[in-house]
Amino acid sequence: MFYQLGLIGYPVEHSLSPWIHQSFLKNAHLQGRYDLIEVHPEKSLGDILIELKEQHYTGFNVTVPYKQKIMPYLDKIDTSAEHIGAVNTVIYRDGNWIGYNTDGFGFVRALEYRYPEVIEKTNIQVLLIGAGGAARGIYAALQMKDVERIDIANRTRTNALKIAKQDQTKVKTDIYSLEESEKRLNQYDIIIQTTDVGMKPKQHKSIISLQNLEQPNIICDIVYQPISTNFLKNAKQRGAKILQGHLMLLFQAQRAFEIWTNQAVSIGKMDEQLKQLLEGR
Repeated sequence: MFYQLGLIGYPVEHSLSPWIHQSFLKNAHLQGRYDLIEVHPEKSLGDILIELKEQHYTGFNVTVPYKQKIMPYLDKIDTSAEHIGAVNTVIYRDGNWIGYNTDGFGFVRALEYRYPEVIEKTNIQVLLIGAGGAARGIYAALQMKDVERIDIANRTRTNALKIAKQDQTKVKTDIYSLEESEKRLNQYDIIIQTTDVGMKPKQHKSIISLQNLEQPNIICDIVYQPISTNFLKNAKQRGAKILQGHLMLLFQAQRAFEIWTNQAVSIGKMDEQLKQLLEGR
């Protein structure tokens, strides 16, 4: 079987997804290709899906600004993706376009990969910074683990409350302002920065101050350009363990690949290879 895969979004020209998925195809000994499909906002997503069907696409990834916009055009949506309210992976199966969300799954896999001992703990306390689409996915995925509390710090309380309403488990959630969260940092085992603050070209910014950080927390940032954000640099200086954003990128792609091919694939040495590619940018 030949796997015809791709990424739709705008813009997509600098995406590393082709490198990641071509590596997965090679590692899994499968035939296929992965294309960048730049979709101008004026173009109809419905027309794009017709074109991809005619071109026999197996599936595709979805990035900004279409993770939510694509949903009405799909035939089916996985329960988890519907719950999150965003789709980043689509497969054509049995005559239907079916949407999934692998972002949160990818974050948890990255965390387990780098710090397996933490997920084995009970009563884990988490602080989620930000309340966008990535935060929604990570919140939903963490609910599946033995997490006792997931607090949310965000500029807008309303958006954070929308995420907390997803909770169908016993996970406890309080909402804080960014300033309030700075005073509570030592209460958490894991702190996750999910906004685009600190991304190039504004890489010198940090979403919050870590001045009060004293405990050996795990500090995560989903931004991967630059790979070592100012937020992570400050955390490391204060003795924290860090989780860089390129691992979430890699593992959410791994899960998408599994959905398309129904085959498990190892990341092998791709962790370091992807890190080197990003550091060279």
